[in-house]
Amino acid sequence: MGNTNAINQTDVVKDQYQSSANLSTRISIHDKYSTNKMGFGNWIFSNYEILPGYRVLELGCGTGDMWVGKDDVVDKCGQLVLSDFSEGMIDTSRSKLPHYGKIEYRVIDIQTIPFEDDSFDVVIANMMLYHVPDLQQGLREVRRVLRKGGVFYCATFGEHGIIEYLSQILGEYGVEDNTNKNFTLQNGNEYLKEFFESVERREYKDSLAVTDIDDLVGYIFSLSSMTTLGQMHREEIRAALEKEKVDGVLIVPKDYGMFICR
Repeated sequence: MGNTNAINQTDVVKDQYQSSANLSTRISIHDKYSTNKMGFGNWIFSNYEILPGYRVLELGCGTGDMWVGKDDVVDKCGQLVLSDFSEGMIDTSRSKLPHYGKIEYRVIDIQTIPFEDDSFDVVIANMMLYHVPDLQQGLREVRRVLRKGGVFYCATFGEHGIIEYLSQILGEYGVEDNTNKNFTLQNGNEYLKEFFESVERREYKDSLAVTDIDDLVGYIFSLSSMTTLGQMHREEIRAALEKEKVDGVLIVPKDYGMFICR
């Protein structure tokens, strides 16, 4: 990716994630309407293998919600660094996990990880690799700081989920699916296999069963990937989605999962 595009992508990410508001909006609709009651975050965490003394680095920790209530795992870590590209996200994480004195918080760009080679047993980068301007450089850095025999966990979305579905419904209004597909369940393996000997894909089965369309409209307007929505009023969107309900419920497909790399 050229320098101009990289700068533009960086600016977009900074703007979208400078506070936790948009992210919280997107998380809340999943919490409220997901048909798989395990929850994507809990499912992701259930795939982690963190042994006593392990040194763990999370890149793109977001609001820190994944670690709330995980005292046993936090206590088990020899070192736990929660980092994000956004200082606002780090502030939110720190406020949510104030009693975990052993957690180190850092503002980190995955493209220049400020740690020595072979520093960590586990590196985590969930729902963020598609934002990285130079993905190969980011993955190269992950591989560098990961010790031999270490594991890299990276969750992401697929290309046949919520955004594709909404774009089809709202297509007649000129709304397009402009989702960033730089790293998805469908193409992620191609990037990862360049840096890791073993790459395993696991899928999370889920959907949304939405009863209050206003919640879905709020979710839609939190997405930078559906910029063409600016042509429509909220009421138009609401009416179009209401028509798709069956017995008072709108079923929206989801396509999420993760890669486990060794």
